[in-house]
Amino acid sequence: MTARPASSTGLVLRLGTAQTLAWGSTYYLPALLAQPMARELGLPVTQAWAAFSAALLLSALLGPAAGRAIDRHGGRGVLAITSLVFALGLAALSQAQGLVSMLLAWLLIGVAMGCGLYEAAFATLVRLQGQGARNAITGITLLGGFASTVGWPLTGWMEAEWGWRGACLGWAGLHLLLGLPLNLWLPRAGPASVTWQEAQAADATTPDISADATPPPAPARHVAWALSYVFAATWFISTAMAAHLPQLLVASGMGLAGAVAIGALVGPAQVAGRLLEFGWLRRLHPLLSARCAAAAHPLGALAWLLAGPVAAPAFAVLHGAGNGILTIAKGTLPLVFFGPQGYGLRQGWIMAPSRVAQAFAPLAFGALIEGFGTGALVFSALLSASALGTLLWLRAPAVRPGG
Repeated sequence: MTARPASSTGLVLRLGTAQTLAWGSTYYLPALLAQPMARELGLPVTQAWAAFSAALLLSALLGPAAGRAIDRHGGRGVLAITSLVFALGLAALSQAQGLVSMLLAWLLIGVAMGCGLYEAAFATLVRLQGQGARNAITGITLLGGFASTVGWPLTGWMEAEWGWRGACLGWAGLHLLLGLPLNLWLPRAGPASVTWQEAQAADATTPDISADATPPPAPARHVAWALSYVFAATWFISTAMAAHLPQLLVASGMGLAGAVAIGALVGPAQVAGRLLEFGWLRRLHPLLSARCAAAAHPLGALAWLLAGPVAAPAFAVLHGAGNGILTIAKGTLPLVFFGPQGYGLRQGWIMAPSRVAQAFAPLAFGALIEGFGTGALVFSALLSASALGTLLWLRAPAVRPGG
């Protein structure tokens, strides 16, 4: 069935702004608030990060259910509800008095993350635009790429003015005053494009295959598993670098100021990579652009390992650009391989391992840096190269007819 057509510009502006708010108030929040939060609550900072990791793990469990709901009913209602849950979770976090209440607040935020971040936005677009959603997906990630650029300064300002509790309340208010209206302003989806039988077929092509599901064709199954691995590997690297790139630069002998300056190149490079995808790379098949993006991190790491810290700026730019394009690939590759029917459910399952990898990446990569210093780049380069090899193993499908 054909998805209801919808204007891309309005969708991109609404969803992209709401995604910038969602990412800035959750994924990028602990970087500035974990320490003051833990200090006031009398907890080790590792416990604050552990609560955040628990939220990521919960979001992985809820992703498929959110995707199924969007397949059936459209994303407007799902995303509007997540705005309310984001606000409630952040308000609860502002009132935390110890480990248990902090953990429960983060778990509530995790519910919203599982139903309201990129995967849900991508599924909403596909539900409205079908096979033609690639450009809109790129546009959303372009706006979402500024989440750290906007989120970190705004969190820092609110924390300085009102303390960490006031910062959480400030973000909660923004979800109610900005995020909720933006999501309610989305178009209503037309009749469901996924029948019960199609939903079962979507289940059968995901890594979680029930015993009574109809056996899928072998190519569909191996593609789903392959994409799950690629996205988990690349998201592990992305999260590890977001948490530890300055520390990695300092371990290579660079001063803190220089490390921060080079680390700041990643954000603009991500946006540049997405602009490249929106411009020249969109003429290519999404699988080809994903292969180019997956090659960027290993090339940058090789340059750094061979030339030393002088090549660190090139690494930051290559890593950032590749990561920016791969974020788009997480939305477009499942679409071109499987089509729009059952997209949300399948996307939820394919991306679930990525959330798990994301949850453990800061701790695992930090241990590698402590043990091997810049040698930790060897691990990230090999992991990224394995993702590239997996993408090279896949074969581009024939162009699917629209929706």
